[in-house]
Amino acid sequence: MATKTIFQKIIDGEIPCHKIYEDERVFAFLDIQPLSRGHTLVVPKEPARTLDELSDDASAAIGRVLPRLCRAVLTATGAKEYNVLQNNGPGAHQAVFHVHFHIIPKPNHKEGLGVGWPAGSLSQEQGSEMAEAIKKSLR
Repeated sequence: MATKTIFQKIIDGEIPCHKIYEDERVFAFLDIQPLSRGHTLVVPKEPARTLDELSDDASAAIGRVLPRLCRAVLTATGAKEYNVLQNNGPGAHQAVFHVHFHIIPKPNHKEGLGVGWPAGSLSQEQGSEMAEAIKKSLR
């Protein structure tokens, strides 16, 4: 990443934030444009634009701390439900091109993330073909 993103500037202390958590690989802070009270961003310190570009070690570090951060946000806000959102690429609504996860408390039906889910269908044949293509790509 040639130019520092706003998240990298926050991690580097160049832009202030309301920090919630930091370790050697992960940084978490409050979103300044929250969808609900307690909306938190969790970012790897490793610069990567999308999740598929992130190293296994950085991904594992996020995975280890994300559940604990979710519990803390729920406790602090009193919310019982929440979304964890992670977007990759502009077509998928990514606005800052540094991997990040949103923890968005859902205290009621009006606050938090609103999601449309235009579900399709999957035939047995389509499922078999896609599963094989994905498995082959894992090798």
